[in-house]
Amino acid sequence: MRGLFWPLSLLLLSLQPWEIQLQSAGPRCYTGPLDLVFVIDSSRSVRPFEFETMRQFLVGLLRSLDVGLNATRVGVIQYSSQVQSVFPLGAFSRREDMERAISAVVPLAQGTMTGLAIQYAMNVAFSEAEGARPPEERVPRVLVIVTDGRPQDRVAEVAAQARARGIEIYAVGVQRADVGSLRAMASPPLDQHVFLVESFDLIQEFGLQFQGRLCGKDLCAEWGHGCQHQCVNAPGTFYCTCNSGYKLAPDNKNCLAMDLCAEGTHGCEHLCVNSLDSYFCRCRAGFALQQDQKSCRAIDYCSFGNHSCQHECVNTLEGPQCICREGHDLLPDGRSCRVRDFCNGVDHGCEFQCVSEGLSFRCLCPEGRRLQADGKSCDRCREGHVDLVLLVDGSKSVRPQNFELVKRFVNQIVDFLDVSPEGTRIGLVQFSSRVRTEFPLGRYGTAAEVKQAVLAVEYMERGTMTGLALRHMVEHSFSEAQGARPRDLNVPRVGLVFTDGRSQDDISVWAARAKEEGIVMYAVGVGKAVEEELREIASEPSELHVSYAPDFSTMTHLLENLKGSICPDAGIEA
Repeated sequence: MRGLFWPLSLLLLSLQPWEIQLQSAGPRCYTGPLDLVFVIDSSRSVRPFEFETMRQFLVGLLRSLDVGLNATRVGVIQYSSQVQSVFPLGAFSRREDMERAISAVVPLAQGTMTGLAIQYAMNVAFSEAEGARPPEERVPRVLVIVTDGRPQDRVAEVAAQARARGIEIYAVGVQRADVGSLRAMASPPLDQHVFLVESFDLIQEFGLQFQGRLCGKDLCAEWGHGCQHQCVNAPGTFYCTCNSGYKLAPDNKNCLAMDLCAEGTHGCEHLCVNSLDSYFCRCRAGFALQQDQKSCRAIDYCSFGNHSCQHECVNTLEGPQCICREGHDLLPDGRSCRVRDFCNGVDHGCEFQCVSEGLSFRCLCPEGRRLQADGKSCDRCREGHVDLVLLVDGSKSVRPQNFELVKRFVNQIVDFLDVSPEGTRIGLVQFSSRVRTEFPLGRYGTAAEVKQAVLAVEYMERGTMTGLALRHMVEHSFSEAQGARPRDLNVPRVGLVFTDGRSQDDISVWAARAKEEGIVMYAVGVGKAVEEELREIASEPSELHVSYAPDFSTMTHLLENLKGSICPDAGIEA
């Protein structure tokens, strides 16, 4: 709104007629619920008689409003270089108490920190703790700022934040007020929210217009509001509300039954069920609702005494269930028990034969072989001590799940060897596009250590450089530095190559070199392994030194051949 320039004679009017003018403008304004906060500039530029004029203006405006805790709540803030709450929204419900508090205000008479005052109004004055109604009640929040000068801090950003929180801002400038700052603070449309008057004596003009804005028509009665349940008037507008047990739909007109369970405050331990205006708790199958009507307790079916279990009864969600004591199995009737055959359906671990005995079992070995200290395995290759290096293909074609089967196969080979520093020594090399020694011959002295190291090997992937792996074995793996025993001890040196495909480099030179060095070579091929390459790698006769399996899951049948081959002549110790 443009500035208002009134004749000099009007400036000499007494204060009392303004109040009469505001009160006589019409009947008391019944706006519906409204939270209204006044922010009053009491900086040093506002002279005492001007502040008194503003005080009387507030009193006159209050007398035109329908004030009350369920109607219009009013709060007043004064500011200069600091902010002071005269009284918050929830302090008074009677107009007389508000007038008394306004009359007692003492101006601060310092700077003009308008942005600080807006920040306080947004964060404190319009908080529920200060008396503002919760957002879900949809009560309009209106902020009226009255100032006479240019702010000494920034107002645009904090005012935008306040508007974004749903606060409607009126900016009233008097005398020296900066129009740009007023426009930066006010809500749109600016022609209805920015007021500029030439002096404090003329501020009642804003009061009349502001009263007219608040005291609009009964839009609920005159317009086709479209509310499904209830229409509520607000300054210059209206909004819809719903009856108890319903909430407003996204179109802000229709109403939906409230899902109280979805709000998450029901406290039900298991299930929440909605009912009209309320909810109730329910328990899952196998549980009963407790006296608090919220918590659940498992039903003790076994205590009913009708389960018919031969041994023991246990409670489940579906009802009672019978179980048998240790060493017994439950029969198909679900109630009776019989002594368990521990060898049947149990991973007993016996290498040759399992025999049930009472509540346990024992393992037997074939004639001529003795049971080992672990009580499960039979004696192994004891006289045929060797230095054994395993070359394992870790190329991309093997795939991770099959690589795990390969490691299990290697450990089955370890199981029939007498691993010790004086007995069989084992080293492992993995190859793909490069070669990596996983552990050398001299590192581990027991089968358990070797098997644990095998399981820890990580799959390399990439290509298949078998020739490079053979060279590494010849030049490094059987060196005394890697743990191989000196040649004068005549300990056999054995190399076992495991691969699933064609080599991407030449193997002939280093396959021949390995045999020239006295290394007995075995070749194990799986899947797409090339027979010609396997024969070229292996020692003669190839029938004894080449093994093949069509896929990784059928490799185990190769073990017996390898047992007899790697432990020749010496055989198994009796």
